[in-house]
Amino acid sequence: MPKTKKLLITGIIITSLIFIFAATIYASPTKIKLTVDGKVISLSIPPELVNGKVMVPLKDITEPLKLQVDYNQEQEILIITKGDIKLEMGLNQTTAVKNGKNITLDAPPFLNKDKLMVPLEFISNNLGMNVNWNEKTQTLSIEAKGLPVLKSFEHLKELLENSQNQNMNFFRRLTKDLAVMEDGAIQKEKVSANQAALGADSKNSYSTTNLQVQGVDEGDIIKTDGQYIYHVSNQQVVITKAQPANEMKVVKTIKYGENFYPQELYIDNKYLVVIGSNYHNQPRPIIAKDSANPEIYPPIHVENTVKAFIYELNDRSNLELVREIELEGNYISSRKIDSALYLVSNKYLDYYRIMKEDNISSTPAYRDSAVNQDFAALDYTDIRYFPECIQPNYLIVAELDLKEPAKGMQVSSYLGAGENIYASPNNLYVALTKYSTEKNKAENMQKLILPRSETKAETVIYKFALDQGQIKYQQQGIVPGTILNQFSMDEHKGYFRIATTKGEIWQNDENTSKNNIYILDNELNIKGKIEDIAPGERIYSVRFMGDRAYMVTFKTVDPLFVLDLKDPASPKILGALKIPGYSDYLHPYDENHIIGFGKDTIELSQKGNKGNEVETTAFYQGMKIALFDVSNVEKPIEMFKEVIGDRGTDSEVLNNHKALLFAKDKNLLAFPITVMEVKGSKVDPNGFPKYGELTFQGAYVYNLDLEKGFILKGKISHLTDEQYLKSGQGWYNSDRNIQRIIYINNNLYTISNALIKANDLTNLREIGTVSLPQ
Repeated sequence: MPKTKKLLITGIIITSLIFIFAATIYASPTKIKLTVDGKVISLSIPPELVNGKVMVPLKDITEPLKLQVDYNQEQEILIITKGDIKLEMGLNQTTAVKNGKNITLDAPPFLNKDKLMVPLEFISNNLGMNVNWNEKTQTLSIEAKGLPVLKSFEHLKELLENSQNQNMNFFRRLTKDLAVMEDGAIQKEKVSANQAALGADSKNSYSTTNLQVQGVDEGDIIKTDGQYIYHVSNQQVVITKAQPANEMKVVKTIKYGENFYPQELYIDNKYLVVIGSNYHNQPRPIIAKDSANPEIYPPIHVENTVKAFIYELNDRSNLELVREIELEGNYISSRKIDSALYLVSNKYLDYYRIMKEDNISSTPAYRDSAVNQDFAALDYTDIRYFPECIQPNYLIVAELDLKEPAKGMQVSSYLGAGENIYASPNNLYVALTKYSTEKNKAENMQKLILPRSETKAETVIYKFALDQGQIKYQQQGIVPGTILNQFSMDEHKGYFRIATTKGEIWQNDENTSKNNIYILDNELNIKGKIEDIAPGERIYSVRFMGDRAYMVTFKTVDPLFVLDLKDPASPKILGALKIPGYSDYLHPYDENHIIGFGKDTIELSQKGNKGNEVETTAFYQGMKIALFDVSNVEKPIEMFKEVIGDRGTDSEVLNNHKALLFAKDKNLLAFPITVMEVKGSKVDPNGFPKYGELTFQGAYVYNLDLEKGFILKGKISHLTDEQYLKSGQGWYNSDRNIQRIIYINNNLYTISNALIKANDLTNLREIGTVSLPQ
């Protein structure tokens, strides 16, 4: 047989085998159905099979997959970009380039008449999308919106290596932030809040935790059901029968081992949930000594976990532990919606060990005693990653329905840290900071000066749908700047609102700090925005109230901005009020009045570093509470204010909204406070304000209404006279420091780690006291 004929026959056989093999994976090309995020995609011509790979017209998938496509005609190179990933492929070339690295193509792009055919799976997989084949329905499904899957340990190493520069930007920024803090100037971390609940239960005659979003419960160190008080006290949980108030008694103390530290509680009609941090000491082998070196003891390796104990509340004096759950990592936050509990943790990855080893176990593990007492580790393919914000960290989210333990805990994990979390009744939002470096173009033009890099910070938002213990990724969005914390975010009428600060407060050029409000639609696309608010200042607090937002910025004075968000496409500033001091936390009194909690300030002028310039620095003083009238949105006014103590006075309510008790129907406002007062001159010999000495620690209780403002009703302290005499100049975190104030019926309860005290709410007459076990 001639050689050419043999080659022809061999080629026919090989080609036939390829198509036979492909047929075992896919049906006839004309019968294949393509879907993107559940929607059927119509193709202009039928797909083709090449080497068992589905080839489709590029033009037909560009829009559904949200691809950016460019073509270099001279080199015949196709460039496809999505997010931070760039693919370069040549016509009929079996080697492609992904972000500068060569990878092999089983089926290269080719022209079919006027159609450019491309390998669908190759493009989808390498651009971080998830591809699934359903043999029964002959459907090729692509999740374009979904987060990409972490495929293997090698894939993990590749992602971490590529993100190294991004992580270095993060550490440079952190170092820079710490370096610019000046002694004596305002330097506390500020916390804002936008609460919907007012700290009282309208259906019951007892107070509840002051929540960020109504209907979304948050854990706290103290809870009450109107009969009992549940309290995290050091390494134990104490349950006290609170009624009647003159007969209070401790009915149960749950003591935990030395490695578990309870942090927060949840209660409902059936369950008590105790959440805390657990530490597992894992000593590593001792390095043997030799003649030259002494014996070396390496540090003990500690594995952190988040642990929750779930008890039935049938008998408070004899609780039944019905379930334990545990997640690897450090505790971030939790939420409870009806009977659905959501836990979030961060597990740090040993970057240098991972990059050094060929293969180590580095996936997160969890345990649910309702299913199995042992830990189970996730597979790499169970983990997704945040393409925009890859960090050596796993964000772990656990979801469980307390009413249905047989379902077991559902755990999902994501490569990338969760920095701030906001939850509405229907959605969970995870915000992460993305840093990138940009060259200063103006300086690049000066050849004698080296190019200067500017760090650009953006906030990436990932949205997840919540459904009674189930969580499902929806989409992502991105906005310029960084957020203060979870309270810089809000959801209203299907729109997501977020307040950010971009730039740096210490710069005085175009890179100076500027503040912004962004409104995103259901797909997390920016619908409207207000940018460049209060240049040179930064956000100290934000309060979203329906169609309005209230923003406090600060550098030397406190501007309170009133923002109209009624039209999501066209938000606008309605008015502003500039007053001394600042508000760390804004709380609604009613729809036209807001209560601000912060610090009073004074301004001092001094020569700058250059000698000739005069700089003005604001120094915080005592705690300030103020009531603002915003009924005239163009001219908000400060109706009433109260300044408590001098420099050094502090309250937990300034950085934790859960420490506030407010009940408008009772004209009741109360919070824990440590009061410091200056005796004599309030400035030192250099003209700087002095710190005060301790004069009070406990609860301030006010009556508050729109006619008289703040009327101090009384003070309650757990410290003894002897302790005040021994206090000296400062004070410490004593077990007798009041942590929370609650009410049940007509009684006010103040709680510290040492005791619970009950007072008549009408006149603050003491009714009863119970000491707590130490």
